[in-house]
Amino acid sequence: MSEKETAYQKCINPDCGAEFDRGQPLFKCPECGELLDACYDWNRVEVPEKLSDFAKRWATRSNRLDFSGVWRFRELLNFCEDKYKISIGEGQTILQKNDSVAKYVDMKPGCLFLQYEGLNPSGSFKDNGMTAAFSHAIMVGATSCACASTGNTSASVALYAQSCGIKCTVFIGSGRIAFGKLSQAMDYGAQTIQILGDFDDCMKQVQSVCTELGLYLLNSLNPFRLEGQKTIMFRIIEALGWEVPDWIVVPGGNLGNSSAFGKAFFELKQLGLINKIPRLAIINATGADTLTDMVNNKKLAWNNGKVNQQIIDDFYADLTRRSFSPHTCASAIEISRPVNLKKCLRAIDVCKGVVRAVTDAEILDAKAVIGKYGLGCEPASAATIAGLKHLRTEGIIGSDERVACVLTGHPLKDPNVTVNYHKDKLGIFSNPPIEAPNDLDAIIKLIK
Repeated sequence: MSEKETAYQKCINPDCGAEFDRGQPLFKCPECGELLDACYDWNRVEVPEKLSDFAKRWATRSNRLDFSGVWRFRELLNFCEDKYKISIGEGQTILQKNDSVAKYVDMKPGCLFLQYEGLNPSGSFKDNGMTAAFSHAIMVGATSCACASTGNTSASVALYAQSCGIKCTVFIGSGRIAFGKLSQAMDYGAQTIQILGDFDDCMKQVQSVCTELGLYLLNSLNPFRLEGQKTIMFRIIEALGWEVPDWIVVPGGNLGNSSAFGKAFFELKQLGLINKIPRLAIINATGADTLTDMVNNKKLAWNNGKVNQQIIDDFYADLTRRSFSPHTCASAIEISRPVNLKKCLRAIDVCKGVVRAVTDAEILDAKAVIGKYGLGCEPASAATIAGLKHLRTEGIIGSDERVACVLTGHPLKDPNVTVNYHKDKLGIFSNPPIEAPNDLDAIIKLIK
């Protein structure tokens, strides 16, 4: 790149550091194959003096960009002109203080908050990223796009693609997607290709297809998609009266959210818009615990960008040797080769993060508690509460610290898991239906 623009792309590998024009549809560094960041020359961006200045846009919500919970913060992801920005009302989410769930994890009242992303148009957090990625796609003139998905990505991509008039193809693993999510992709008009394999197989194939056919890739390898996901943190801070929580707890999976959150807090601190960076807890399922094993057992770390690639290569070679395929009820995080691994390691470094894994049984119990006392969520979301319970028991998180758990998706994303938990009495919080004879007195007796 001959002259650095206000926004540009940069390789995260410090030994490379190659920079590229914002108008290039890249999903990995052409020089070394590493991940790319969307970067900014902040001296040329008109950033407000304080975060609370963004609150003024609540008064102009008739403006589609001010109404968007992503583009309301557009100076902090200023990679394209307003004329390219697509919005269908994403980011209308809430941060719910929940003392009942706080009691379940042994926290004091007023300390636990649930960031509910199920209110997005497609029912998950993915819309934060897709509005940004599709805006970039429009800017570069893309006409066809693709993604690999465990479910939520395909639903969100399909929705935004039809809104933009861009052809959409989604790759899903054979039998590895919840019907609630698959139904959305089909309903929104996406071409769905089912690969005989798991998500990791789909991820490998979609990269090859996008390279071969020149399709615009919409997985979280896309650096501009992660820019949109930063705004989940901006809205949490906004809902807390422009104060930063002590902890953010988020599900693992492909590690796009954790990567985006770390980048968001690093930039906010760099710009002087926050005075502290919260700590980050990333929660995986034990059936898909690559990050947990690598960080806690193999001691993989960011190390100023000098990540020990041999640890990663050996780990993945062992997965291949064992023909390992991840399995968990939390399908959204059923991933064993997370593409944003190195960016996540950076986020752990920035946020002094911790990583934990929880069992499916713990996830299902936590999900039932959230449903009983909160807004309900998909299984992967409940990993946050299950993980928080562990971290409270360990004393890592204090009972009086302010914690925000990200609930990534709507409960109807995977209704089968919910129904089976209750009707089959799979946990202590199961609430099964009661059979009754077709007799008024008998029914009344049950209700009394």
